[in-house]
Amino acid sequence: MKFHQSHLSYCTNIHPAESWVETFVVLKTHVLAVRDRLRSNGTLGPDAAYGIGLRLSAVAARELLVGDQVLNFKHWLEQENCYVFTINGFPYGSFHGTRVKEQVFKPDWTEQARLAYTEDLFLILAAIARPGTGASVSTLPGSHKSFHADEPQIMNNLLDLADWLEGLALRTGLDLHLGLEPEPLGHFENTAETLAFFERLHAAADVPEVIRRRIGLNYDACHFALEYDAAGNSLDTLTAAGIRISKIHLSSALALDPRDPAALAAIRAFDEPVYFHQVLLRRADGSITRFADLPLFFDAVANGTLDPSAFEEMRVHFHIPLDAEPAMPLRSTRQQTREVLAWRKFHPTACQHYEIETYTWGVLPTELQRPVEVQIAGEYRWVMENA
Repeated sequence: MKFHQSHLSYCTNIHPAESWVETFVVLKTHVLAVRDRLRSNGTLGPDAAYGIGLRLSAVAARELLVGDQVLNFKHWLEQENCYVFTINGFPYGSFHGTRVKEQVFKPDWTEQARLAYTEDLFLILAAIARPGTGASVSTLPGSHKSFHADEPQIMNNLLDLADWLEGLALRTGLDLHLGLEPEPLGHFENTAETLAFFERLHAAADVPEVIRRRIGLNYDACHFALEYDAAGNSLDTLTAAGIRISKIHLSSALALDPRDPAALAAIRAFDEPVYFHQVLLRRADGSITRFADLPLFFDAVANGTLDPSAFEEMRVHFHIPLDAEPAMPLRSTRQQTREVLAWRKFHPTACQHYEIETYTWGVLPTELQRPVEVQIAGEYRWVMENA
């Protein structure tokens, strides 16, 4: 949907679906139900087009490209007055109901499979995107630190994609761009590491301007809050360096005071086996200690190698609905999202694509559970009220 000079959607990765048939069922049921709820509560006008932030697995993308499937999908979108302007291309395979954890980073950008999958997503966008909306794909930040990836190979694949995208954009007239999404313990994860990575990427390019047009950043408010990077300063620094803000994820993480035993006890309700829940603790001097997952943090506390009382703040990678704070003594980082929305007011054309991304509906503790369409509609309303 139109969002000032930009476009707003929610990411359909909240709905379990791995094949194209399953994905299309989600679109015809949950996604249209959210649209209709937004129309009924006045968030979306009765005749306004509805933007979809699509998630397609590698299997679903390949299936959609067979025969007339893409054309049929485009006709369905037109019939429903919907449009797709962005695809989440981070999770390659299964994303619900099984252990995801580090698997969401595989294959990484050292592998041809990641490049081929991303090209499939852009071919789909090139066939269905409306003129003037732009078309973006978000993806992982190259790799995961634990993989010790070959960065030159990551860059070679990204450079190849940029050249390929440039040609596809010239043929279609569409503004096509990829957004690399920093995440705690990703190959690059915070503002400083992102700046350094893009500086190396631009230096490796024969024509840096092609990279600047086609390879940018997917700024996830949750992820940068986890890194304690203030939104306004971070976004100003990144854009000043000539890094394109391809898409912004409007999202929120868990936060707590680790000196509070009740808060440490309450956080155990969010320890679940499907997704990574990285932990970042900050001392009063600003130094940060990281754990790859919540169980590792609890182990360190139990065996005495970590004293939580030595830290003033703890943040956990668990996406919390924007319109619903967890019960005290826990809280969220949604103030970071407010700061992102405030930054947008002063930079209205800096990013064209915004996406609500709270994919954790299926693993939220009971007290935060609501019907999924109710949750998503509530998040839309919160964004519009804070924009």
